[in-house]
Parts: sequence; C-alpha cells; structure tokens
Amino acid sequence: MRAILYDTFGGAEVLSLKDTDKPEPGPGDVRVKVVTVGVNPLDYKRRYGWVEQFYPTTFPAVPGLEFAGVVDALGDGAGNTFAVGDEVFGLTRTGAYAEYALAGDIAHKPAALSFEAAAALPVAGETAQRVLDELGLAQGETLLLHGAAGAVGQVAVQFAVARGATVVGTASPANHDFLRTLGAVPVAYGAGLADRVRAAAPQGVDAVFDAAGHDALPVSIALRGGTTDRIVTIADMTAAEHGVPFSAGGTPSEQVRAYLAAHARLAVEGRLAVPVVEAFPLADAAKAQELSEAGHVRGKLVITV
Repeated sequence: MRAILYDTFGGAEVLSLKDTDKPEPGPGDVRVKVVTVGVNPLDYKRRYGWVEQFYPTTFPAVPGLEFAGVVDALGDGAGNTFAVGDEVFGLTRTGAYAEYALAGDIAHKPAALSFEAAAALPVAGETAQRVLDELGLAQGETLLLHGAAGAVGQVAVQFAVARGATVVGTASPANHDFLRTLGAVPVAYGAGLADRVRAAAPQGVDAVFDAAGHDALPVSIALRGGTTDRIVTIADMTAAEHGVPFSAGGTPSEQVRAYLAAHARLAVEGRLAVPVVEAFPLADAAKAQELSEAGHVRGKLVITV
C-alpha cells in the first residue's frame, strides 16, 4: 500500500510517500480501506515530537488519527458489529495517512453523511465534548473559547450554545461574522483582549477553553480573577507552568464510540457542522500539514486517499 511515513522528528520535509506493507488484522481487529483523512494540529505536533509524553512515537510512523473508509478485512472474532463493505468512520491505531489502516474506535457512517464530513468529525467532536464536560459547563454560564473558528472551536461553540451557555470566542476579524452564525460573541485576539472580553461579557467568565495556544493562558487566568480553576487547554504545551490542565484524551472507548454515533446523527440532522475547507491528495500531505501549522484555517482540512 501507499502511505505517508516519517522516521525522524522535524518539519514537513520529513514526510514522504512510500510503499509499505498493509497492516494485517489480528484477533478482533477491523481493517479499513481509507477514503478520507482528517488533518489535525496534533499531526504536526507529533511530527515535531512535542507531545511524546502523551503520544509516544514508534518509527517509522504513519501520521493521522481520524478517517472515514470502508471495512476491508476482519480479524478473528471481529464480525459481530462490522462486516466487510461497511462504511465506517472514527479513529485508527496504525495511522490514517495510508491506503489501509487498522481501526481503533469506529462507528457506522450514515449513508447521508459524506466521507469528507465523516472524517472531519471524530477528533473535533470528541475533543469538544470532553473538554466541555471537564469544565462542567452548564446552562446560563459564560465560556471564553480561544480559537473559536478552528475545527474544534466551531464544534465547541455549537455544543456550548446547545447547553444554553454564552460563548465569547476569540478569532481574527475575518471570522467574526461566521462565528455569529454559530451563536458566539466574537472578539479579536491580540493586545487588549482582556478589555474586549470584559466588554463582551460584563457578567464575567465562568470557564475557559483554550483551543488556540499562542500564550492565551495568562490573560485567561486574569479574566478568571486570578484562579486557574475551570481553565483547560488542548493547545498550550506550557500549561503545567501556569497550573492549568492539558487535556489529551483518555475518554473510554465505549464513550468515544457513543460520541461518534451521536455526532454523526447531529450532522445528518443539520444540528452540527464542521465545514471542510480544503482537500488534498495523499501525495500532498506535507502541504496540508504546513497549512494546518500556519493556523487561521476556518474549519477542517482533509486528505483524500
């Protein structure tokens, strides 16, 4: 099969398209023919070796966590839930930037959901759900969301608004009208952010979700009155220096699979949107990661295999 591989940490130049062996399904395994891959900031952070404490790497490595595809082969005992030919989406154990992968937590893809849309859901949906639960966000509260226009941020806005919360979302001015359509109150990041947030939320900020990084934690702590309580980041690797939790997964598999199915239903019903802004062929995976690393992507980048 063809796959994107890297055998050392570094920039996008370490990625290369190569022929390699298909992963063989063992007992209980589901192998999928990958159709579409979701690109995430975590992909380039793992490529640099920045998150080894959470996601240790074995070389040669295939990037990518999430995919949509078709079941291709089943290991012994894996036929109770899925059958060859089923359209599925979710997470992979062997890397998604490849023609074939062994599935991790997956769910059936509804026929009405495109492969591109399905590949955009798993990481953004699980991450947004997990962090809002960790924050204990409730009806009537105010959430400050850094990076509100990104894929995770957009899903978090929609989930938080559905909970009855007010969302103040940081984003570049070009994304403000878009965020208003999702129900958020947009504010520009940069110098003077604290004053803009206070003007947008005179009632105060009950919780902070940092999906952007970029040194957002000090101002977040100030807006919470000097406490680190109810602040969570998924993007700032200096979180421990500030006494803020870094959320890196750990959701039980059964819960992840339930999230996948629930989020797919919401997407089909038109109650959850994760727009795909650009698709790249597998050979251009490095370009996709470079664009992701540059930031300011409104929505999701995907790779078509």
